[in-house]
Amino acid sequence: MNRPPQINPAARGFTLIEIMVVVVIIAIMSAVIVGEMSGTFHDAVLRSTSRQLISVFSVASSRAISLDRTQQVRFDRTTGRYALEMRRHGEFVPVDSIIDGEGTIDSRITLQIRGEGSEDAIAFHPDGTADEREIELRDSDGFGLALRVNPITSRVEVRELERQ
Repeated sequence: MNRPPQINPAARGFTLIEIMVVVVIIAIMSAVIVGEMSGTFHDAVLRSTSRQLISVFSVASSRAISLDRTQQVRFDRTTGRYALEMRRHGEFVPVDSIIDGEGTIDSRITLQIRGEGSEDAIAFHPDGTADEREIELRDSDGFGLALRVNPITSRVEVRELERQ
């Protein structure tokens, strides 16, 4: 005679309650992680934008010294674009031959320029100096970074701002 197979009591499956507890734990952990990742994404966009601006400022400073001509980075607040320009015959003209010499600031980032002189441009001079400016970048969560251009060395100092 065929006997039905014996079920080992230790080899039983999971109960419905055990599975539901695991699903609830996973849901809670997912909610916490997604909330943290949202802030991390905005922070990454802000930091990436600041690195792009620091890079174009460095290129402008280097070109001003090596070409013995004033360079400037001009900002168009309506479109969010910025571009490297060179002084030629008393006026500034766009520089087209430079990789990363222009770009667009992400629409989720607000930009404010503080300092003396033109509100929409920062000049870098052949003697290694620059216009004294501070650029404030803020994301939609209120997190901010300030990029301060040192007028003597034309280097950029980055500092975090308080949340708004």
